[in-house]
Amino acid sequence: MNPVMIVTDSSAYLPPDLVATHPIRVIPLTLNWDGQTYRDGVDIQATEFYNRLSKSSTLPSTSQIPPGDFENIIKELLAVDYDVLLLPISSGISGSYQSAASVVNNFPADRVVLLDTKLVSMALSFQVLAAARAAAAGANLTECRQVAQKAYSQIGVYFTVDTLKYLAAGGRINSAKRLLGAALNIKPILEIRDGKIELVDSIRTRKKAIDRMLQLVEDGIGGRSPVRISVFHALANETAEELIGIAQARFSPIECILSEISPVVGSHVGPGTVAIAYQAGG
Repeated sequence: MNPVMIVTDSSAYLPPDLVATHPIRVIPLTLNWDGQTYRDGVDIQATEFYNRLSKSSTLPSTSQIPPGDFENIIKELLAVDYDVLLLPISSGISGSYQSAASVVNNFPADRVVLLDTKLVSMALSFQVLAAARAAAAGANLTECRQVAQKAYSQIGVYFTVDTLKYLAAGGRINSAKRLLGAALNIKPILEIRDGKIELVDSIRTRKKAIDRMLQLVEDGIGGRSPVRISVFHALANETAEELIGIAQARFSPIECILSEISPVVGSHVGPGTVAIAYQAGG
């Protein structure tokens, strides 16, 4: 039986120490900005990106991972006798899944498997880590795929943004343009549902939005255990630290991760975004 390597993309924005200690490979997505191309998390880091974005008169565009990048890493891993489980960003958010799908049929189906994760950012990381832990424990490719599929049903993610202009500009949410005319202090709460960004609620203040997200997380956990929590943000460290402190006290997670949102994802949500993801029962 071959060992299994989990391949994901930089939208997951896994902390480097977790990548280094698990069978995980990360392919960077790319940003195009003012005539320059940047590899997400390689050529430009989150804090640098958000500081620039908050002052910029132009918005970056993002590019899906080209098929050749998936093909190259699959060939590299097969050559050293790894089986490969591909877990890219949701197909409803990026075309990277389609890029991977265009090349996986060139490889043996019992050696390379692609899943539409329907997740992004640290919610995707929970799925990746679940599969990677199984791989590290000796699970085969089929078992790792089953673990990833089960993890999807255990994961939820909610986030609030300072402004919907970034989501509207990128066409990532249908209701964004409708809400742009709302009062300036409206704080929308959004979730990743069936692989797409959907509006959950609109709250008048950031504090109430945070309270509402915590209640949504509690409802999603539904008494299941163990619980894993991640809070991630775009240039909103103070709010994120407050949120993760409350979540630790309220949900007693066995794992708690604080991370920034990757530049590629952040380009669509903007500075000031705060998010919380959970995995319950896994």
